[in-house]
Amino acid sequence: MTTLASETIENHPFDEIQIGQTAQLTRTLRPQDIPLFAAISGDVNPTHLDPEFAKQGPTHEVVGHSMWGGALFSAILGNQLPGPGTVYVRQDLRFHRPIAVGDTLTASVTVKEKNPQNHHVVFECLAVNQDGLKVIDGIAEVIAPTEKIRCAKLHLPEISVTDKELRYRQIMSRVKGLEPITVAVAHPCDEPSLGGALEAMQAGIIRPILVGPKAKILAAAQALGADLSGLQIIDTPHSHASAEVAVQLCREGKAEALMKGSLHTDELMSAVVDKEKGLRTARRISHVFLADVPTYPRPLMITDAAVNIEPTLEEKVDIVQNAIDLAHALGIAEPKVAILSAVETVTSKIRSTIDAAALCKMADRGQIKGGLLDGPLAFDNAVSQVAARIKGIRSAVAGNADILVVPDLEAGNMVAKQLEYLANALMAGIVLGAKVPIVLTSRADTPETRAASCAVAQVLAHAKRTTGLPS
Repeated sequence: MTTLASETIENHPFDEIQIGQTAQLTRTLRPQDIPLFAAISGDVNPTHLDPEFAKQGPTHEVVGHSMWGGALFSAILGNQLPGPGTVYVRQDLRFHRPIAVGDTLTASVTVKEKNPQNHHVVFECLAVNQDGLKVIDGIAEVIAPTEKIRCAKLHLPEISVTDKELRYRQIMSRVKGLEPITVAVAHPCDEPSLGGALEAMQAGIIRPILVGPKAKILAAAQALGADLSGLQIIDTPHSHASAEVAVQLCREGKAEALMKGSLHTDELMSAVVDKEKGLRTARRISHVFLADVPTYPRPLMITDAAVNIEPTLEEKVDIVQNAIDLAHALGIAEPKVAILSAVETVTSKIRSTIDAAALCKMADRGQIKGGLLDGPLAFDNAVSQVAARIKGIRSAVAGNADILVVPDLEAGNMVAKQLEYLANALMAGIVLGAKVPIVLTSRADTPETRAASCAVAQVLAHAKRTTGLPS
């Protein structure tokens, strides 16, 4: 394969180097750079990784490792001046101010001294931020190569950090300071479902009322090594009764949210949608997956992937509005809503494109409020600005979606599960449109996923208390 000149790098041998010669590099600190540098260096100082810890420190926010900035000098010396063949001897740096996420550093090295006897070169080092403020200065000493070297430039692979534990802690930090809510947990008779409720309780998110066969609940607790002293347990004979009693607690105002345990989804939802004893409102009940995807810059909501199988246009209106209301509760003032289909053009041959166009016009007419809608959009156009530009789509939503509205349950479930299992997304799930938020988790969900879903329910319950936001 022919190597183009633009794909090569070459050095400056010792004899070519002149006093005062300079080289520079500009780099912006991205959020993913911090955990990546921590993983490589082993420096897990919470000042860099824990937002809550960092708030108490002098910077009041997470900052990058100082040596991330120092490493920029190494990159210049190894790649540019002197370049390939350079050997580090010493480095003396002073750090004048922290490097915050989004800061752009321009690092430069300038030749200060040359020693012909051992081919050592001393450089002055300086890094300034986007405001021209000094961040790092000092000196570096290297052994410069003596022969000219020209070689192919190696292209590094794309690296993404997928630390679920870190992202879980960040999600949980969003609800810190909120009062715990009382949650009726229906049939928590296995370790994952009981463990999720207890994890949420220990995080200060919920006060659980455990509804189910007491002997099975205690057996699950024993397997977990958990002490249920002080927790209210309502003994029921079977899962159907567990669902009915848990729903009744919510209907009577004794619980602000409902949580699925180890019973089947249809058992719980049958009790929820019961016309006389359930939790129905004027809204259509729908489900939202809240996904924290490592390769996407913001939380991504997917609806409906768990409740409505083939929703009609009228039902999609409520599905969209439910998701917008959730986004508002999470602090997104005007969420961008992508109405998905297989294509981005309207055609009578694909019903979902007709529905998408109608939903967008209904939003224009005020029938859907509080969000910015666009559709139909194919999945790539919804989440990738590059894909949208290539296809000539001009839209504030395309490539920046906060909410993905899928055409049916099958499509939504596939999208959500693919993000979870192939993109390592951290998922939380919530059911909206009922009198209380419903934590509807999968039997395969971890306790952490269940606790994260409880955190979403806590935010919704508090929003309902203060603003009257529909559940």
